[in-house]
Amino acid sequence: MMKKLVLWVAFALLVITVKAQKDPDSTYPVSKYEPLTLKISDDGSKYIRFILWHQQWLQTNNLANENTNLQLNSMVRRSRLLAFAQVSPRFLVLTHFGLNNLTADNLSSLGNNGDGAQIFLHGAWTEFKLSNNNTIFLGGGLHYWKGLTRLSNQSTLNFMTMDNPRPFVHWHSLGITDQFARHIGFYVKGQVGKFDYRLAFNNPLNPANALGAGVDFGGQSDLTYTGSATSDANGDEVGNAVIEGYFRYQVFDTESTKLPYQVGTYMGAKKVLGIGLGFFAHPNGMYNATTAEHTGIFHAAADVFLDMPVGDGNGINAYASFINFNYGDNYMSRWAGTGTNLYSHFGYYLGSAKIMPYVAYQTGSYDAFDDSLNAFDLGVNYYVLGHNAKVTLEYHAVMNNPLEGGVDANGDPIGVQQLRLQLHIFL
Repeated sequence: MMKKLVLWVAFALLVITVKAQKDPDSTYPVSKYEPLTLKISDDGSKYIRFILWHQQWLQTNNLANENTNLQLNSMVRRSRLLAFAQVSPRFLVLTHFGLNNLTADNLSSLGNNGDGAQIFLHGAWTEFKLSNNNTIFLGGGLHYWKGLTRLSNQSTLNFMTMDNPRPFVHWHSLGITDQFARHIGFYVKGQVGKFDYRLAFNNPLNPANALGAGVDFGGQSDLTYTGSATSDANGDEVGNAVIEGYFRYQVFDTESTKLPYQVGTYMGAKKVLGIGLGFFAHPNGMYNATTAEHTGIFHAAADVFLDMPVGDGNGINAYASFINFNYGDNYMSRWAGTGTNLYSHFGYYLGSAKIMPYVAYQTGSYDAFDDSLNAFDLGVNYYVLGHNAKVTLEYHAVMNNPLEGGVDANGDPIGVQQLRLQLHIFL
């Protein structure tokens, strides 16, 4: 307990120190952000928008393992560059490059001589407007128009919590059927009044390149997630399509669907209440080597998101989701398994102090494990300049999950306990 207390105090002092700093040059007041936009028409209707962001983490090792000495580890959690061009109201093109999870362990001496974190393509899609209003858009490429839940489409620029909740149940296909939560395929999207939708038709990642390569992480199923690589009894290829969608009704303010990235919190600047239903389907995605049969995958979810002003300059943020995962009997994938998951979080923005304390909790009840797999986060954001510059301090814990914290000598889950600090800037 003492080392946890020392770290909490040290991190809190760091946050307070950052908060206490004044802008040394009054000619550059920290008050307003101007987007990095290149206008290519006089009226600004044609433009190229650039977005650059870095997220730097300092975190402890796993404090749940009492047999290890305390360590502080640095990580470049994300380093990204995104650009999109709107040169006509009829079409849009977007390109997104980035790097994730660069640590001292995967740095290489010359930057090109190891299996370390590398810059790679996160997104590359084109989109056409098919209707005179905003009811139908068609796009294709390596994209992020996802199904299931709002957090499956979460923007990494403006989380309310420090990151998407781990285990990554909302990014359940990450590294399994997609490239870092992006699929390659086609999508349609649109808005009709308070209702909006997104539907995607994709090809799955080759199982040979997948995280775990079809391994049943629960160890109790005859199934493997290799259906797209295994022909059926007639020798025909199957399992080569992933279909996913998300449908939402917005009670109050209407959020933009120009880009797929869903805002984590508006810090009381908007009044948003969104109620959503989503699904993820992979027909014939599973394969049973014992019976030589293919079976399908189907996940369904419902969620609700609330972000609204409260009082004078304050705001609340609340979210809850219920996901029913179905991979087949007793199957456990890397992030979730056959069964159900409940997730919720709540944050309160104090405008005068520019801070937002929050709490998040998830519990998964999966066929492959007798006990529920739980996770808990407790943190606080300090907004130096909204989401463009913020500092986040978080306590992160995962319980009863051997996939996250490993197991001890008796085979019991060790769990995860970490203190994490993030410095986040995007332009």
